[in-house]
Amino acid sequence: MGAAGIAPALLVALEPANLLACLAGAVLGTLVGVLPGLGPAGAMALVLPLTVKLGPAAGLIMLAGIYHGSMYGGSTTSILVNVPGEAASVVTTIDGYRMARRGRAGAALAVAALASFVAGTLSVVGLQLFAPAVARAALAFGPAEYFAFTVLGLTVLANLTGGSRLGSFTMIVAGAMLSTVGMDPLGGAVRFTFGVAGAQAGLSFVAVTAGLFGVAEVLVLLTSAEPPSAPARVRFRELYPSRAELRRAVPPALRGTALGFLIGLIPGPAATIASFVSYGVERKVSRHRGELGHGAIEGVAGPEAANNAAASGGMVPLLSLGLPFTPATAVLLSGMLLTGVTPGPFLLRDHPQVFWAVIGSFYVGNAMLLLLNLPLVGLFARVAVVPPRYLMPVVLVLCAVAAFADSNNLFDVWVLVGAGLAGYGLRRLGYDVVPLVLGLVLGPLMERSLLQALTIARGDVAGLWASPQAAAMLVATAALLIVPPAVRLVRRRRRTS
Repeated sequence: MGAAGIAPALLVALEPANLLACLAGAVLGTLVGVLPGLGPAGAMALVLPLTVKLGPAAGLIMLAGIYHGSMYGGSTTSILVNVPGEAASVVTTIDGYRMARRGRAGAALAVAALASFVAGTLSVVGLQLFAPAVARAALAFGPAEYFAFTVLGLTVLANLTGGSRLGSFTMIVAGAMLSTVGMDPLGGAVRFTFGVAGAQAGLSFVAVTAGLFGVAEVLVLLTSAEPPSAPARVRFRELYPSRAELRRAVPPALRGTALGFLIGLIPGPAATIASFVSYGVERKVSRHRGELGHGAIEGVAGPEAANNAAASGGMVPLLSLGLPFTPATAVLLSGMLLTGVTPGPFLLRDHPQVFWAVIGSFYVGNAMLLLLNLPLVGLFARVAVVPPRYLMPVVLVLCAVAAFADSNNLFDVWVLVGAGLAGYGLRRLGYDVVPLVLGLVLGPLMERSLLQALTIARGDVAGLWASPQAAAMLVATAALLIVPPAVRLVRRRRRTS
């Protein structure tokens, strides 16, 4: 089905309305990637009300375009001004900016765009091949299995954020607690609203996300005393790398594609992790490993391919299981639900037009992004140095409009303000807000699955691990919680003895 589906995927994606939505998403996503810190999740949350108006296919294509476009755009400012537009582009600054200092900014930008295109295209093939198979396997999942899988995913996330595991678990629990505000998913009882009428529908995901990422970033910029540096000028005729650079870029790009796609299948900030893993692999296996850190083309090709492949890999659990493992895919899930499309094992059966439209848009979108990023890198780079006094009011207005337009509820604007202040405070304290967002999104699924599983088992807790799949996932969760602290305790005792 995977290979045979290429034709219908492209036919749906090439419809005029879908093509225009893909172009708009690609352009906006690239601009978002260039803007330091705003991120795809915040931008997708801002346009979520618009995508709902466009309908399921065109709306989701636009969101997917923003998602992938931000992966492309993040490398531009990393290379030109040493400012990563996206967290996944942090590694690109190491060698990309040094290449720019040596007058090879054009080559670095071109290789980043080409590696992203190759990785994005190949990983979409993997998505097309694996998503239906994973969906068929997921048909055996019941409420108990979904509960166990969700718990396992959140536990894996807490171990992959790179910070304190306790801090990550705290954020996950906080997000899950916030998800309980509003109505009980099964009983319909209103809870934790404290008498506020606007809170009965729950906390708007758009408002919370726009606050945590958009408003919080504005507050960070307001309190930052360092002005952005001037970007390097890059002309179109200078964008082409040499043959030697292209030959050196191919192996790391292919390795990064494979690593990124596999890492995208697990919960957590996959694109960021994939770029770091790819760079670490190149330090071990590259023939030019001694040049890494001093302006090696491998340090650009590998990480850029990895973070783009991870973006497509992360779509497999979303489309097949309905589980978002990143804030961006969580927003995409929200967009699907708002348009009446439920991702999961029955997506291909119930909404084939939407499924193939999204798949086809990845192929078309990658080609669009390549054409956009090669000639327009100079223009996109100028966006990064827009004076904050002009940029910040626009971002704040967009955040407020998105929060209010989600459900025409003034309470959501106050949620936006509170989330922005909380996001800023958490950043200052060193907490990662990504686990909080995923806890907020996966909390309802975990609660609903738990209640359904207990209802089926007539209140018997043993029903949560009655099936082999659920038992295996819960055992893996317990191992992830127990083994790392036990290993550290043993090592500490050995050092003290």
